[in-house]
Amino acid sequence: MVSPHDRFDFVVAANRLPVDREVDDDGVTHWQTSPGGLVTAMDAVMQDRTACWLGWAGDPGEDVAPFDRNGVRLHPIGLSTEDVRGHYEGFSNETLWPLYHDVIVPPRFRRSWWASYQRVNTRFAQAISEVANTGATVWVHDYQLQLVPAMLRSLRPDLRIGWFNHIPFPPVELFGQLPWRHSVLRGLLGADFLGFQRTNDAANFTRACHQLLGTSSTGDVISWRGADDGRIGAEPRRVRTASVPISIDFTAMEELARTPAVRRRSREIRASLGNPRTVLLGIDRLDYTKGIRHRLRAISELFADGDIAAPEVTLLQIATPSRERVSAYQDLRSQVDGQVGRINGDHSGIGATAVHYLHHAYPKEEMAALFQAADVLLVTPLRDGMNLVAKEYVASRWDGRGALVLSEFTGAAQELNSAFLCNPHDIAGLKGTILTAMREDPASLRKRMLAMRRRVRSHDVHAWAQRYLTALEAAPGKPGRG
Repeated sequence: MVSPHDRFDFVVAANRLPVDREVDDDGVTHWQTSPGGLVTAMDAVMQDRTACWLGWAGDPGEDVAPFDRNGVRLHPIGLSTEDVRGHYEGFSNETLWPLYHDVIVPPRFRRSWWASYQRVNTRFAQAISEVANTGATVWVHDYQLQLVPAMLRSLRPDLRIGWFNHIPFPPVELFGQLPWRHSVLRGLLGADFLGFQRTNDAANFTRACHQLLGTSSTGDVISWRGADDGRIGAEPRRVRTASVPISIDFTAMEELARTPAVRRRSREIRASLGNPRTVLLGIDRLDYTKGIRHRLRAISELFADGDIAAPEVTLLQIATPSRERVSAYQDLRSQVDGQVGRINGDHSGIGATAVHYLHHAYPKEEMAALFQAADVLLVTPLRDGMNLVAKEYVASRWDGRGALVLSEFTGAAQELNSAFLCNPHDIAGLKGTILTAMREDPASLRKRMLAMRRRVRSHDVHAWAQRYLTALEAAPGKPGRG
């Protein structure tokens, strides 16, 4: 049991804790802050609050006791190897992830995975219930925990519950394929406020509720009588939905990019590439949603057409390892490896490499240097909730230089409309957009970059968090009412 002294007024729940475990040579465990926009945002929000963050610590089968870090209680949720395979690798990443990303690869529906997803969501809901103070605010994150809001509402009707989706929410024509679609929608409607990256995502969710649950709506408020649990005369449950696009810590990223060490490193990177006239850069998780294969096909054709040539132009492609136990990701890596090999075999010469391909993760300092070294950043996902790499590139270009080629299928495209927008499915169009970005005059590039920088600076991660929490506090109804 949790004592009253271990209850918190503000609770965050996410699939992972905001720290990564590191063990030194002496076997001593240290916890390092994880990279990423969510961790940065929550760090600012949770300061000066009695706050707790619940999530998996990253290693299956180990029961880690809650501990304090930087004034915040971190509450690990233990997951067994079976939980990780069923809930995370299975239902979250082989069922929901492809389904929510336009079925780029076919989702797999397994009842055993669904059972695991339910068990883990139940475990999260019970743990939150135990640590949340009376009337606390609870902020649940992402597609791995979609059942938690309703489970928690049943356990603790006094709580103010919000949920935010970091990835797209699909049209009902795709979402409707999910055998457990009703349970997922009911799970989400347990929240007071549901935040999405894009307006279309919120609209997709609302339409799914209308069509599959028979809800009604007025403006951005969904009304649902299915939540009354048979109580005579009970009022309908009212849930607000809205687009609240996430962002980055603009100031921190800009300050890092301005440091002498990062600026020196950016020059070293260009020199190591042979000081080409144009450096094209791609930085992505190795994920089939990121459009890496489409990008490489466009680059291959540009080399073959003679529009670009090494060593004057080179592509530096960073592919961060991701979900390497999932078969679709193993297949993707083989395909990308093969594409890069063919491009370099056909278009590289001695001392003139067409594509530099690195399958590694890099710290934020190296990322900032890579952004500084790039003349054109290629961000070409087939579908992406936001894509913070695009915003990080903009924040890093304090010099006003650089060009951003950005897929119109990212959430970032709604905000960064001064980028060179593209449809990555249109290879000919993508090739033309890349050439246009490379050939644009410096004054026009600077105008575009400064416009994007103004947008990201004024809509940074701190503004995002504050906007979300304000919307959650103003959500219709009161805790405890249907």
